[in-house]
Amino acid sequence: SARQYFNAGPARLPSTHHLILSYAERLGVPLEVFVNSNASAGWDFGGKVEPQRRMINDMRGLVSELLVKAIDGHALDAALTKEERDGLRDFMTGYGLLERNGEYRGSLSSGYATMPGGYDHPPAAFPKLTPRQLVPNESAAFPYMFEQIIDMQATMLQPVGGMDRIAAALFEQVKSAVVLGTPVTAIRREGAGVRIEHKGGVTRADYCVCTLPAPILARIRSDFSPAKQAALKGVEYLKSAKVAFEAPHFWEREHIYGGLAWTDRLNENVIYPSHGFHSPRGVIVGAYVAGWTHRDTPDSFAKLPIAEQIAISAGSIEALHPGHGRELRSPVAINWGQVPYSEGVGAIGRDFGDDKRGPAYDELCRPEGPIVFAGEHLSYVGLWQEGAALAAHEAIKIVQQMAVGQTVV
Repeated sequence: SARQYFNAGPARLPSTHHLILSYAERLGVPLEVFVNSNASAGWDFGGKVEPQRRMINDMRGLVSELLVKAIDGHALDAALTKEERDGLRDFMTGYGLLERNGEYRGSLSSGYATMPGGYDHPPAAFPKLTPRQLVPNESAAFPYMFEQIIDMQATMLQPVGGMDRIAAALFEQVKSAVVLGTPVTAIRREGAGVRIEHKGGVTRADYCVCTLPAPILARIRSDFSPAKQAALKGVEYLKSAKVAFEAPHFWEREHIYGGLAWTDRLNENVIYPSHGFHSPRGVIVGAYVAGWTHRDTPDSFAKLPIAEQIAISAGSIEALHPGHGRELRSPVAINWGQVPYSEGVGAIGRDFGDDKRGPAYDELCRPEGPIVFAGEHLSYVGLWQEGAALAAHEAIKIVQQMAVGQTVV
């Protein structure tokens, strides 16, 4: 419908991604909060849905109780002094909302079995969940730590109107120099410069900053060195997928405003809109498959027919919100591995790990004569726009060094 949008690609901006945020500020792109966590959202694991607040607070209570038992049972006497043990026990008692004897019996922080009201309507807490209920399978582990990951910590942001507002604003600044609809077919060195072959002709330049994704660049004709070609061919890209629907805001009747629901189904999670609260309709993301809960889910999901991807996503929303699956309309499924000129989220694998980089990464960071490479895969902020921008800035520095005759190592 009019004024509805779906971020089929990236959707959130961490507050630590200073470069992308600076672009938004300089280009006049307004931002709003992206709700990346919601205690009211459901966790659907092992066939049972529980609100996030109950899972997280009961897990905190369980871990705190076990640690207090270890202290009281003298299991930590050799590791900690008495003063340290006493201080830790006091902390865990408050942190886990334990009884004075160190027992966790449940907490109102986990939600209300009976809602509080006026006059003579006191609240009642749920009974505590068992360890098996808290971790029914391996998929349930990741959501506990999700919002503690450095790139997922509050505050998260999003551009008003969709993520492409940043790209559109940047394009307005440089459009006189941009040529669209001209796919590159070959990149070669020519004399001291570069020859770029593309649809409709040839472009020659002194330098080239190549930001093509590695799998695409590996297929383009070039005179790159054998080492460079081997490095490009060895880059694996994450094949994420998203599915979205338009629907009335039925989730708000369950007090859910933004945030994510988690599941052990193939769709992995459900993302509620962080804008337009109390609007008649909105866009709910029924799947964002990226290996969150199991590393094999992206490949498993991507192999399915689009109709089945949509059905799985709708079924997950129905499980979280019984009776509302029938209200979902206008499904859209995007498999990033099939998106032309992208073919995935970004680089993963041995040479492009979280904090480690290997020989292929090092090789691609080296210029090929006047050809310099950039992209999220050539940064330590992989899979994010911030990484692509940071790598581009490094590439520009190299071009500047070349232009003044400095040797680039």
